[in-house]
Amino acid sequence: MHYIYIIYSLSTDKYYLGHSSDPWKRLGQHNSNEVDKFTGKYKPWELKAIFQVSEKKGDADKIEKFIKKQKSRNLILQLINIDFIPTGVLAQLVRVPHVRN
Repeated sequence: MHYIYIIYSLSTDKYYLGHSSDPWKRLGQHNSNEVDKFTGKYKPWELKAIFQVSEKKGDADKIEKFIKKQKSRNLILQLINIDFIPTGVLAQLVRVPHVRN
């Protein structure tokens, strides 16, 4: 299964959205990466939301690109809001109810 995840840097008030087959492991990689162009600069990161997308990596790629293309912090804030129900292109997102640390 492939997931869309949203992480947040409290120290810089920045969000990052990505996709992975294991978002919990990926969070660890973001927090341990010293040289990454974006996430390496703004550590530590905490997981804010995870959405199940599809068995196909390409579907997760498309959703990630669509969200990033919007360039909208408001959209990210809507996605992390537990009461938000995705519609349209985002309708296939299924919130993962339990975010592990």
